[in-house]
Amino acid sequence: MATEKQPIIIKKYANRRLYHTGASTYVTLEDLGTMVKAGEDFLVYDAKSGEDITRSVLTQIIFEQENKEGGQNLLPVTFLRQLIRFYGDSMQAMVPSYLEHSMSLFTNEQEKIRAQMSETFGPKAFMALDEQVRSNMQMFTEAMKVFTPFANKGSAGKDDSEGQSGTGAEADIDSLKAQMAEMQARLNELAKK
Repeated sequence: MATEKQPIIIKKYANRRLYHTGASTYVTLEDLGTMVKAGEDFLVYDAKSGEDITRSVLTQIIFEQENKEGGQNLLPVTFLRQLIRFYGDSMQAMVPSYLEHSMSLFTNEQEKIRAQMSETFGPKAFMALDEQVRSNMQMFTEAMKVFTPFANKGSAGKDDSEGQSGTGAEADIDSLKAQMAEMQARLNELAKK
């Protein structure tokens, strides 16, 4: 009978130091980022209050990654602005599950493409994958724009130039469907090679 591996416990002290209780060592945000990339699950607790602060620490890791010199930014400015608009909006409750589902689908597709390309072309084929990733991120950003009309509807004092009528939203959905069909065609072409 398989048992699920328990997450590693990290304690954050008032001096901002992070303590890995499993390894009995202090770690950095960069170390935690490496753990995430390796698929290791952890929870971060405030050492004094016992409060779960995992979300805020993960956000700090993203912030540091986005601000690295010469680093590659994953979060386009337009996406960040759209995301901020959802805070306090009636659609806010839907955004986390939508993002989680979208990233899960994206990750699954990415793994399939990597496996197919590696089998077919070897490690150098990942250059083509970069183009596909850019296309997927563009599609993801476009998908978030579909929700923008709903985020601004009925809000007094907000810029109505961003709001759209039902037909505008339908056009956005049609555009998104066309982009998805184009991406599927590209995936099919890659699979044939």
